[in-house]
Amino acid sequence: MARPHIEPYVELDSPFKKFDLNGFKGSHYKVLSMDTDTGACTLKVRFDGGFSRKPGMSYSDMEVFVLKGGIKVGKEVWGEGHYAFVPAGMHLGALKVPRGAEALVMYNDSEPSYVESNRNHQLSLTAGFSSFNSYNDAPWGPGNLVSPSVATGVGIKVLHFDPLTQAISFLYYMSPEFQQNNISYHDCAEESYHIWGDSWMMQFGELPTGGYFWRPPWIDHGAFKCKLGCIAFGRTDSKLHNYFHYNPWATPDENKLRAAAHLYRQRPQLYDWTAGHGHNHPHGPPDFQYPDYQDDAQVRQLHGNTPNSTKPAAKKKATRKKAGASKR
Repeated sequence: MARPHIEPYVELDSPFKKFDLNGFKGSHYKVLSMDTDTGACTLKVRFDGGFSRKPGMSYSDMEVFVLKGGIKVGKEVWGEGHYAFVPAGMHLGALKVPRGAEALVMYNDSEPSYVESNRNHQLSLTAGFSSFNSYNDAPWGPGNLVSPSVATGVGIKVLHFDPLTQAISFLYYMSPEFQQNNISYHDCAEESYHIWGDSWMMQFGELPTGGYFWRPPWIDHGAFKCKLGCIAFGRTDSKLHNYFHYNPWATPDENKLRAAAHLYRQRPQLYDWTAGHGHNHPHGPPDFQYPDYQDDAQVRQLHGNTPNSTKPAAKKKATRKKAGASKR
């Protein structure tokens, strides 16, 4: 199964556990979310002062965001706000943590792993590696980087973008007195960790510093507000598209149908193909949100449902030929 819906969760209320896996001894961890089938997970890891590890690699794509302290990785020093995306099979230099540190550590494909190695796996996609301080070395962009856009008062820093899935990892902020009064959901899974500050959401209440959620697709969230401002780290597993509405009682199944209706309106041929070839896609009325939409003449033409389609015309032509032959 995929990761379950976890919201809200305040990890500061939970104790750390000893990390006894090879390559992690001398550190402690909290599981924020996990896919129990694959082992993919998001962890908060505390490295005690004096922690060290030899160069090595993981069998999973890995993302790291440093929350506190500093970690020496090879010749680099990863301080607060440092972000790194490490492709599966790419080795990192030796790790040293002189005074302790805390970080979000995400394994995207499988459970945490470590293999001692001073070279990359021959199949590693090392060109995807990135490492920089997100606080200092990445620009803020407006919230309308994602369209349809959230209300004014949100900023985004894109840290990692997957060109195939369009998944993104990002920092975002809500400015003091931010408000948005509609309800939204997405086709993608979404997770967030509050680095500082708090926000409020109608369905789930307050999310303070240390607050976290993993939200599967089609879960309603909103309206929103933020009294004093906040900054958070977020990720999605595919393209982030905002669907907005005002029905606080909508169910995930209804939201699936609404999303399918959006596809039907904008990409009718793709909708017909996915709905007609036994794929596991949401079905129901051709347009859940606007049930009369299919009666529009232009829509009928797009879907080949016009009275004057090519097949009837061909039939009439054949009839005329037959009639002419009988006269001769």
